[in-house]
Amino acid sequence: PYSLEPETIAEIERQAKALAMALKVKGLMNVQFAVKDDIVYLIEVNPRASRTVPFVAKAIGSPVAKIAARVMAGDSLDVAQAPFPPIRRDFGHVAVKEAVSPFARFPGIDPVLSPEMKSTGEVMGIAADFATAFLKSQQGGGVELPEGGCLFVSVKDSDKPSIVGPVRVLLGLGYHVVATGGTAQYLLDEGLAVERVNKVAQGRPHIVDKIKDGEIDLIFNTTEGWQSHRDSASIRASAVSQKVPYFTTAASSIAVVRAIASRREGSLEVRALQDYYSDSETSS
Repeated sequence: PYSLEPETIAEIERQAKALAMALKVKGLMNVQFAVKDDIVYLIEVNPRASRTVPFVAKAIGSPVAKIAARVMAGDSLDVAQAPFPPIRRDFGHVAVKEAVSPFARFPGIDPVLSPEMKSTGEVMGIAADFATAFLKSQQGGGVELPEGGCLFVSVKDSDKPSIVGPVRVLLGLGYHVVATGGTAQYLLDEGLAVERVNKVAQGRPHIVDKIKDGEIDLIFNTTEGWQSHRDSASIRASAVSQKVPYFTTAASSIAVVRAIASRREGSLEVRALQDYYSDSETSS
């Protein structure tokens, strides 16, 4: 919820509570929401737990599944909760869940995200701030964000304004930036030092050649429309084969830049989960 407005979070909570009461759920339920233009849409609700439950339990330091099981067995929520630390809403830390996908084990497959579940597991990154927590989540999932090198950018029109700030930050950190036609021109018009590179259909040397030759260290690539999606398949597949970190949404690209900048500011620390819980109790 770091990117959601408080009013949106409150509406999500209101809808979730209304659903639980109307469905007479005892225990856990899994609700999936989508937010667009500040409107909350309900995708589905299932009267069961989900893979998010153990993540939440570790993040807040309370055995959510055990409490829910006692409620299902007949205890009141107060009685089921009593032996355990209270479930709080505010913490002095941030926990980020990152999906781990098996794309690298299947050469030639298009590693694109879609509505189907493709992840084979998750990892948690936890820290006092979002940027560091996100950085840890990437490392835990096997993605090592580069300290420097060459960034390739190619984003859809609606993402171009959002990507200017992150690209400017990476240029300030010493990155070299290359981009395809429309994105390159947009960034140049914004006063950023960007090198233009050919798309695959524009002839060699093109961006896939650069990826395969080890000249690209980080990729921000968002698409819109069937043709653009298909044209970018070779970029995504080459990134996987060359183990180049690639991000396919503007939001994840922004988070990546925040994480890289955070690492420049200081070293990562290793702490036990219990230390985060005790810090939150002290500050509450």
